[in-house]
Amino acid sequence: MMTFTKSELEDACALVYRHMAPTPQYSWPMLNARTGTPTWVKHENHGPTGAFKMRGAITFMDWLTRTHPDTPGICTATKGNHGQGQARMATAAGLRALIYVPYGNSVEKNAAMRAFGAELVEHGQDFDEAKAEAFRVADEQGLFIVPPFHKELVRGVATYAFELLSAQPDLDTIYVPIGCGSGICGTILARDALGLKTKIVGVVSDRAQTAKLSVEAGRLIETESANTFADGMAVRLPVQEAYDIYSKGAERIIAVSDDEVADAIRAYYHCTHNLAEGAGAAPLAGLLQEKDRMKGKTCAVILCGGNIDTDWFLKVLAGHTPTP
Repeated sequence: MMTFTKSELEDACALVYRHMAPTPQYSWPMLNARTGTPTWVKHENHGPTGAFKMRGAITFMDWLTRTHPDTPGICTATKGNHGQGQARMATAAGLRALIYVPYGNSVEKNAAMRAFGAELVEHGQDFDEAKAEAFRVADEQGLFIVPPFHKELVRGVATYAFELLSAQPDLDTIYVPIGCGSGICGTILARDALGLKTKIVGVVSDRAQTAKLSVEAGRLIETESANTFADGMAVRLPVQEAYDIYSKGAERIIAVSDDEVADAIRAYYHCTHNLAEGAGAAPLAGLLQEKDRMKGKTCAVILCGGNIDTDWFLKVLAGHTPTP
């Protein structure tokens, strides 16, 4: 099973910081009043693509250009944040970036990926269908497939948890969203590398429960749909390598509704004036759901991204829950 030493994560941090600054962790008084407990927010929305995926793109592209120097380009699938990071780093390395998204994907994330240099192709009705096509085309065109989960992606992503836990080593619990699993696995592995006892709670959408159902069943469970406006968690097919880590390393996995996510987006804006996309707000939604259980314990939530489309954000601020 994947593990990292403290020095491996320190090396990853050094690499990441050549391309971006560490992100802050803040404790906001109005948000603490809302959660009822001391709460630290890890602001991955402050990164250069507005999301945590940039970190994994940095370490992955460094590894790729060193180990496969003749690669003409990369191909991957995304709902938006992974694709922005990959496009930014591939283009900087002089590589082609072919990126697949499902039909109906975020208009503004699509525009951002193109701005970062992506050749964007729409295919399939959801992320998993787009992923299957990306794998097929990568093989056909001789491009390097960037999977949603890879050791070098996770090593980069783990740097946000390494920063957070180095700054706040006495945290009782961290709430982390789960899509394909790089974020929660990076957090678990950073905790373990630092020798801490911090509990990690995974948060999924109640409309995309593949990770939760898999852990409860003790085996991988696919779902028929993943229709949530928290698009970073809209995954039907679990990843075995990720499951192997979070099934053992997470304290528990909880599910939140789209209404709870929308309420958490409003809480972030009203209490901190930060934008949070659906998956970015899900950890706060999880903490608010477990407010009574967490009372008096110092917690952290990962605001993993702030790339929410304007129309959806306006609907949320007006008190509604967007329909994907």
